[in-house]
Amino acid sequence: MSGVARDQDVDIDLGQLVRAVWARRLRILTITLLGAGVAFAGAKIMSPQYRSETRILIEPRAPAFASTQQINDASAGPLMDELNIASQVQLLQSADLLKRVINDLKLYNLPEFDDAASGSAMSSILVKLHLKKNPLENPPEERVIDAFVERLQVYQVPGSRVIGINFTSKDPKLAAAIPNAMANVYLSTQSGAKLDSNSEATRWLEPEIEGLRRKVSEAEKKVAEYRTSHGLLQTNGTTTFPAQQLNDISAELTRVRGDKANAEARAQAVRNALSSGEAFDTLPDIMSSQAIQRLKGTESGLQSQISDLQTSLLNNHPRLKSLRAQLSDIRTQIRQETQKILASIENESKVADLRASELERQSETVQATSARAGEDEVGLNALEREANAQRQLLETYLVRYREAASRADSNSSPADARIVSRAVEPVDPYFPKVVPIVVVAAVATLIMSAIVIMLTELFSGRALRPADATPEAIEAEAVVEEKHVPQAAPIATPARKPVQPSMLAVVADEEDTTEDSEAAEEAPEDENEFSVASVADYLTGSRAPLAIAISPTGDNGSAATVSLTRMLADAGRRVILIDMTGSGYPTELMAEDQAALGVTDLLCGEAAFGDTIHGDRLSDAHLIPQGQSDVRRAMRGVDRLSLLLDALAAAYDLVVVECGSADVAGVSRLTRSRDVEIILSLPEVEETIFVALMTEFQAAGYERVVLMSGGEGAEQTLGRAA
Repeated sequence: MSGVARDQDVDIDLGQLVRAVWARRLRILTITLLGAGVAFAGAKIMSPQYRSETRILIEPRAPAFASTQQINDASAGPLMDELNIASQVQLLQSADLLKRVINDLKLYNLPEFDDAASGSAMSSILVKLHLKKNPLENPPEERVIDAFVERLQVYQVPGSRVIGINFTSKDPKLAAAIPNAMANVYLSTQSGAKLDSNSEATRWLEPEIEGLRRKVSEAEKKVAEYRTSHGLLQTNGTTTFPAQQLNDISAELTRVRGDKANAEARAQAVRNALSSGEAFDTLPDIMSSQAIQRLKGTESGLQSQISDLQTSLLNNHPRLKSLRAQLSDIRTQIRQETQKILASIENESKVADLRASELERQSETVQATSARAGEDEVGLNALEREANAQRQLLETYLVRYREAASRADSNSSPADARIVSRAVEPVDPYFPKVVPIVVVAAVATLIMSAIVIMLTELFSGRALRPADATPEAIEAEAVVEEKHVPQAAPIATPARKPVQPSMLAVVADEEDTTEDSEAAEEAPEDENEFSVASVADYLTGSRAPLAIAISPTGDNGSAATVSLTRMLADAGRRVILIDMTGSGYPTELMAEDQAALGVTDLLCGEAAFGDTIHGDRLSDAHLIPQGQSDVRRAMRGVDRLSLLLDALAAAYDLVVVECGSADVAGVSRLTRSRDVEIILSLPEVEETIFVALMTEFQAAGYERVVLMSGGEGAEQTLGRAA
């Protein structure tokens, strides 16, 4: 693949695919127009086909003159469920119905329905090669039916009880006539089936009704004869005479016993009043007597006169004696009249007692007669039940017979369906649709042409590019979120130390590729333009994912790189520094634990990726220390560094690699492309060293080389820490 190593992860370059398609746009347009033209010509050559449709609604229907009860019975019939509608769809496609339509319209005379008779050259060749059955071997009627079925479509409209009948034909008149003819034949078939059912019911009911009439007459005659022979005469339609007589005697006996008890109670009340000498005013039988009322009135008048005369006469006065004698005589008469009332009440009690005795005797006689009548009623009830059953069956048959007879006419039994939409003669052909065919063909040709070009680009490798992120980037992103930046003691500006070789210098199998180049530009006169703060502003604006820091003068340059990293972190950027120096001075400045796992442990496989990322002591920046493993053994896996940098670049805004006094050959092994920032960290600008390094990097293809002198930025950063 172009520009991609065999063992390198790649992504699809969508931009390259689009550019490739756009570059061949004229070719694609030409092919698209050619495909559209072929589709247009093919659509014009095809014979037009016309389609029309008739729709039938399946629903229960009753005759227009039917009674309310019949209409209710029809509406209360079985609902038209999905299975019923599906059955009607199959009935519309039955061979018998199709044959009737074919014969009515004489379709067997039309060449459209017997293409096999004429045949085609291709069909003849296939038949001779035994690749196709000879259609002439089938009977003409079967060939017509097969052609008819191919053009017919019967379906249920979803979510309704409507059935659609579609037919396609070269003749628009025939396309409309056939669905209408099928609907008419279907309705007449359904109506005829109802007529046949009614006629059959009438023929079967006539002899049954005559037989039932004879049976009902015989049963009722047996009931009457049995009732007469056993004396079971009815009084009110349901009760026999003995039973009614017994009921009357029982009611009269109850009444007489009540009268007797009432008379005895009244007589006892009168006796108690006479024996105790109590007043008779409270007894209703005594007070209701007119004689008692007259005597009580006379007694009251005498008592009033005696009371008036006692105020003026002495007790032995003849007038008072006469009045007292009259009063005593009146009271005697009252007592005698009371005795008469008591005797009258006692006579009523005796009469009631005699009446009750007579009724009890009559009741016993009637009970015996009623018991015999009850035994006779058992047989009578059996005869009546048989007669009632025969009568009810006869009435039911008569009702059914009248209903069936009323529907014997052809117009009295409509089919359980009606036409809701008749087919009309179509104006426009159903097939082919020229415009849709041309549009679809053009779009399909356009898409296929673009797909072929994209596949060509992919297989050639021109649309592939190195992957910007690996699965390690996800792990690095998670590690970044979990890290915390502890605060530690401040550090001081480092003293000048001997220059230690970079870790990259250990790699011995890399050849120098430095070539002569033009003289580099002279160093600028204003050193403030290359201060740590200026470089930090430059990196923030460039949004570079990777920055390689070279410190030719040793630890002083590394200290400036640490200052740059912290300044970027203070500016709100997520930044990480990788210590690839030989002295490990950035680790000494930033790490909380000088023995922390680092890049050499990761390359040797002695530490996990997340365990090598640590927080800076004095800022929000992160650090991958130098590590504790052997540098030479770690550098054998230096090719893995590019994958490490890709993963970190996906997780951080900027990855800074401090390489110490590395050369161009060592830096080239870290990056798979030249899209990096090269920072020459020279706290004290030495023009000779700067020009030589800049020339080497530019000759190697690194165009973005930046000078960073210590300046005020590094002093302020380290000074703030102190």
